[in-house]
Amino acid sequence: MTESSAAALEPIAFLGLGVMGRGIARHLAKSGHPLTVFNRTRARAEEFVALHGGKVASTPAEAAAGAKIVFVCVGKDDHVRDVILGPGGAFETLAAGGVLVDHGTSSADLARELSLAAIERGCGAVDAPVSGGQTGAEQGTLTIMAGGRDADFEQVLPLFRKYSRQARLLGPAGSGQLAKMVNQIAIAGLIQGLAEALNFAELAGLDPVATVDAISQGAAQSWQMDHRHAAMIADSFDFGFAVEWMRKDLALAFDEARRNGAALPVTALVDQFYADIVALGGQRWDTSSLIRRLRVRS
Repeated sequence: MTESSAAALEPIAFLGLGVMGRGIARHLAKSGHPLTVFNRTRARAEEFVALHGGKVASTPAEAAAGAKIVFVCVGKDDHVRDVILGPGGAFETLAAGGVLVDHGTSSADLARELSLAAIERGCGAVDAPVSGGQTGAEQGTLTIMAGGRDADFEQVLPLFRKYSRQARLLGPAGSGQLAKMVNQIAIAGLIQGLAEALNFAELAGLDPVATVDAISQGAAQSWQMDHRHAAMIADSFDFGFAVEWMRKDLALAFDEARRNGAALPVTALVDQFYADIVALGGQRWDTSSLIRRLRVRS
């Protein structure tokens, strides 16, 4: 039996069935893994099992009991600590030799904390935030930025390949979260640049669709241009990666920058622009909504 086929038989647990978690867990369920899921809103876990199979657990500890690998995809640092380290958390039952995979975006300090706690229990931990959004999770085309020990990463890599097109170990615990901060810093500037460009095109009397078609074949091309220009032109943002989530991610980057001395002037400016979007009621709008702010001011 190959490493990949052996991994396909390992019991796994999945904690957190939000927008991203549902898509990732669905790919794992389709691959034939004995899967136990937990979600704070139990109805969501029951709905997932009805559609994709598996079992519903009442607590993270129950989900992790007997699992070889535990996946976590929840929000803030405190939420991650609750489901892993808190009462009824996954580390109460994850057996020696198991691996925790954190697919959420959180602080590098938390990733290091979880790694040390896992090692104390004879387990491993991989911080593995993702990029690619809901579409990437649903289509299995995510990019995974990982931190942790080589052996732990190699153990979970066959599973990563089931729902990603790129999975790379970037260094010790915390490195995945640091790389996700790099990703969000880069995206913030790109979205603002695209918003300004499209707003300029409209005010200049150009057909924005035709203009994007022309410049997207040149040096201005980006994933954001390819996948978000239509929403910006239509001024429709009730989808995608929410502004409040982006601001949470950027806050993590600012905290880290204060420690490492990195200057983030453009990122700080874009974060304030996102604050303007929140003031417009757009905390749950997609991040491409930055153009709405320009239209309101024009």
